[in-house]
Amino acid sequence: MTSTPTHDAGSPSPAGSRSPAGSPSPAESTSAGGSTSAGGSTSAGGSSPPVDDFASQVLDVVDSIPPGRVMSYGDIAEYLGAGPGPRQVGRVLAVYGGAVPWWRVIHSDGTPAPGHDSRALEHYLAEGTPLRSARPPVRVDMRRARWPVHPSR
Repeated sequence: MTSTPTHDAGSPSPAGSRSPAGSPSPAESTSAGGSTSAGGSTSAGGSSPPVDDFASQVLDVVDSIPPGRVMSYGDIAEYLGAGPGPRQVGRVLAVYGGAVPWWRVIHSDGTPAPGHDSRALEHYLAEGTPLRSARPPVRVDMRRARWPVHPSR
């Protein structure tokens, strides 16, 4: 893995620290039941919880994805090896996603985080990410955009 900044547990939450003002993060999405996802739960000080080791590793991997390329939640879980799976990767991005290029982490079918199609599409077009569809539902061409390239896929 390339050398990237570490998100240590002792520092304040990175959520939103690199996100342009007004841009949504996956933390603002809602679950199927309509309730706000993990991004809505904060500590008494109004900030996200401290970054643990797994979350730091996920954020480092997301930071290392080059512009125009993507990884699925499952790709990241597999890349990190044994331990939590794709849902836990999604949970990390729901809480801290505003601090990293969240649009580069998508579902294995090529669709971005629910509720973020239009914002993700802006990033995909700016970065030259290969797309299968620019109309809702937005869909990235996983065969051409997946990073790192796996010869077996």
